[in-house]
Order: sequence, then C-alpha cells, then structure tokens
Amino acid sequence: MLIAQLSDPHLRPKGVLYHGIVDSNAMFAAAIEHLNGLSPQPDLVLVSGDIVDEGAPAEYEFARELLSAIRQPLLVIPGNHDEREAFRRSFADFDTTSRSGPLHFAAGDFGPVRILGVDVTVPGLHHGDFDDDAAAWLEQQLAAAPGRPTIVMMHQPPFACGIPYVDEYWCRNGERLAALIARFPNVERIACGHVHRFMQLRFGGTLLCTAPSTTTAIALRFQADAEPASYLEPPAFLLHHWKEDAGLVTHLVPIGRFPGPFDFA
Repeated sequence: MLIAQLSDPHLRPKGVLYHGIVDSNAMFAAAIEHLNGLSPQPDLVLVSGDIVDEGAPAEYEFARELLSAIRQPLLVIPGNHDEREAFRRSFADFDTTSRSGPLHFAAGDFGPVRILGVDVTVPGLHHGDFDDDAAAWLEQQLAAAPGRPTIVMMHQPPFACGIPYVDEYWCRNGERLAALIARFPNVERIACGHVHRFMQLRFGGTLLCTAPSTTTAIALRFQADAEPASYLEPPAFLLHHWKEDAGLVTHLVPIGRFPGPFDFA
C-alpha cells in the first residue's frame, strides 16, 4: 500500500500570493502534478493541515478546485491556519468529516493500513493540544483494532524540535500521547505537518515524522535568539510504503523535474 502525505500548502484565493511573495497555489498544483506522475500510483493521499492560510471561504473554494485533480481517495485534517467551521463546510461531503466538535476521523477501508486523524488544533490559536477528549477518542479507536497497522495523523507535532520560534507552537500534552501510543505497538507511524520541514524521531515506542511543506521551508535555526525566517527550498512530500514483510517505509519525494534518469545506481 502506498500512501502519499502532502502538508501545509497554505493556499490563497486565486491570484493571491502567500505573504505577498510566494505562489503557494502554483506550488501545490505542481505537487499534485508530480503526485499524478508517480508509478505506481499511491492508493491514498493525506493532507496534514494548513490547507489554506487565513481560513477564508475564497481560499477553501480554490483549495477544492486544486484538490479535485487528485485521483486517489483523500483524507484531510485542519491545521492552525485553517478555520474549523469553514473547513468543516468545505469538506462536508467527505465521509470522515464530523458534524460538530474536533475533526477527528478513522479510516480503514482503503487498504491494510488504517489512518486515524486526530484534530489537535485549538481554534484561534497556533499551538496544538492533545486534550482529554482527543486522548479518549484515540484510545477508543486504537483499542478497536489493536492488531491493524495504523498511521496516526495530526497537524502540530508533540515534541520540541529545537527551532525556538517553531517550538512555541508545538502540540501540548505530548507525554500523554506518548504513553498512549506505547500501549499499541501496531502504530507504525505518527505523521505530522506544521513545521515545514522533514524531521524524524522515536516517540512513544514508534516513529514520528513531519512532512515538509509544498511551499516554503522554515529556516533551520537552533540559536535561542534566532529570528523567524523561511526559505524557498526545494518542496517535497512524503510517500509511506507499507509492505507486509517490512512494515512501513517512509520516503522523501522532492517535487519538480531533475536531470536523469542515468543508467547507473
């Protein structure tokens, strides 16, 4: 089973640039074009939050237009730049979209790997929170299928990555999540977005990774007094490959056209 994970496109209304500088819309369209050129094609596509930048209806309208080019089943969760109710209205036709409250979902009909989307966003704020309700929901879902390989998808990652202006907005109560995940060895991966960079670490007895943004990359600055900054680094997405004999292997896929192929490896 192949599962593509795109993240943080920060889409704007048609013709509007992200921060007045970057054409995030065109970059997301290029990501989808690259995705559609993969062979074999993914079985499922995830988008791990910040689908739009300001939560405006015009942004979601254009987001649906762009997302319509994705050929596979699509699963989405909101990020801190999404507006929960506008997001809910925009994706109301998705079977996984709840009618009220956080936008958690459980999806197990697309192949051997089950996807649990946990909405840890806090409306109006940029940090996440794995609160009591999220913990109760996730525990119930994990207990319902303890032998099924599972990806838990959320937007804000629950760890301090060392970039000071990113760590202000992590997901709180990460220790509660780690303790819960540790009880379920069938969780193959925790897949996050938010930080606009690829990162990977052990967490709760499994692996946690973050997807890069399809638009700008947040600067990799570890100094305590570092100023927030971003770069137009090569964008990318993740491809999670499930094989019965190997488990889940995660690949970083740069977006674009590159010299090659050459006849050596």
